[in-house]
Amino acid sequence: MKILQSLAKLSAILAGVLLTGITLMTCISLIGRNTVGITLVGDFELTGIATGAAIALFMPWCQLKRGNIIVDFFTARAHAVVNDRFDRLGAFLLALVFALLSWRTTLGGINAYATHSSSMMMGLPEWIVYAAMVPPFVLTTAIALYQTVFGLHSLDLAGNAASGPEQVHA
Repeated sequence: MKILQSLAKLSAILAGVLLTGITLMTCISLIGRNTVGITLVGDFELTGIATGAAIALFMPWCQLKRGNIIVDFFTARAHAVVNDRFDRLGAFLLALVFALLSWRTTLGGINAYATHSSSMMMGLPEWIVYAAMVPPFVLTTAIALYQTVFGLHSLDLAGNAASGPEQVHA
């Protein structure tokens, strides 16, 4: 699990750096547009591309930290064993969804590469975006599978027994 934790942390850091860069680019473009009338060509394209990649890069960390919303209206008073089984089932279903996303994103990237698909303004190859999204989707799948087998309460980031999730109660 330490390797998965390290990779999830690296993925989240990369997402943060990416969003910081896009924020700075947007500020420069807006200042240029509103002061001297010069803007960065393709800033909207770059923002969309980077935001999509950043969302994918944040997903492993979100799953590791159990950051997904849990609505436990019907199970709030259930026994801990029942809740653990539901948590494991949820982690398994999420693993299936992200395995499907990984597969389909890979196929989409291969298709974009084969057809030389590119963005409108800047002509950036679209397969690069797909390629940036596949590894974090695979990592999210691996983390969810680990949580399915060993439970969501198995370890926190420090390697200690976890005290429990932060949940949104409905």
